Amino acid sequence: MKAILLAGGKGTRLRPLTLHTPKPVVPIFDRAFLHYQIDLLKQIPEIDEVILSLNYQPRRIEEVFGEGEGMGVRIRYVVEPAPLGTGGAIRYAAQGITDTLVVFNGDVMTSVDVKAVLARHRAAQAKATIVLTPVENPSAYGLVETDADGRVTRFLEKPKPEEITCDTINAGIYVLEPDTFDRIPKDVSYSIERGYFPSLNERGETFVAYVDRGYWIDIGTPEKYVQVHRDMLDGRFAAGLYQGADPQQPMVSPQARIDDGATIAGPCFIDAGAHVKTDAEIGPYTVLGRGAVVEDGARLQNTIVWPNTRIGQNSVIDGPILGRNCHIGRNVTITGAAVLGDKTTLTDYTHL
Repeated sequence: MKAILLAGGKGTRLRPLTLHTPKPVVPIFDRAFLHYQIDLLKQIPEIDEVILSLNYQPRRIEEVFGEGEGMGVRIRYVVEPAPLGTGGAIRYAAQGITDTLVVFNGDVMTSVDVKAVLARHRAAQAKATIVLTPVENPSAYGLVETDADGRVTRFLEKPKPEEITCDTINAGIYVLEPDTFDRIPKDVSYSIERGYFPSLNERGETFVAYVDRGYWIDIGTPEKYVQVHRDMLDGRFAAGLYQGADPQQPMVSPQARIDDGATIAGPCFIDAGAHVKTDAEIGPYTVLGRGAVVEDGARLQNTIVWPNTRIGQNSVIDGPILGRNCHIGRNVTITGAAVLGDKTTLTDYTHL
């Protein structure tokens, strides 16, 4: 059995972070984002291969995942010749596959029970199963309506308040039968949401929903990227190294270096190779990536620092995301939700 991860997007909403780092390998704590999706797929022992459907900077992604060595599943890459949309990408990646497919959009962090979704699909003898998730503000999304038996009846794009009949949206997780892919045109951009799914109902094919009320978030914006870190630090979502961890305690790698006199207050995360120097303060909701350096007297909180970035002496940082290999000078002040791309330099005494 195979799975496809749709990981070809350019991550434009996360720029400048994604100019040199494709969204599938954007770090969530100490791991590339797609590791979390692959962990979910490993719930199903039948899945022996995960296919990454790529378009943007594919080599950078291959460098991270290789062929899946040590991950318990084989990784294969399919690079779209041009952006093909969600439906076109699935058909292109699924060439030669006849067995049931599990498909994930490449920007979703979730606690969904993939085994239960597959069981629902098989019990209904469905041609397609879509995972739905409830949201508080349905008018901001495209709603998916179902009948009393859980069959999908209608998609409604960004409804007006008076049109809202449910609170469930497409969670970007599907189980599909490849014998239905004949309706997807070859080598052109085609939407699974606007083309393929409506065709199932038009042809009277069994199309069912699985409603998951567990954790779900689209990490594709800086705000949501920060939110998933906060949710894991607070214990609202447990995955990766935070599976079973005490959310209120600082999580510090044994390979990190914390000098005498430094102060660490949880919840926070400090990766291997990071160095927090004397009298520096690492406050709640700080994430220090591998090899990051915090100089004497600097104070950080509510900040995500990517690998190999250096924070200068006596700087005060509260709120931003700092990309890789940045250099923040002495006595710099950054407050608020700034996003600094890789190799950004802020000179001494800058206020941002």
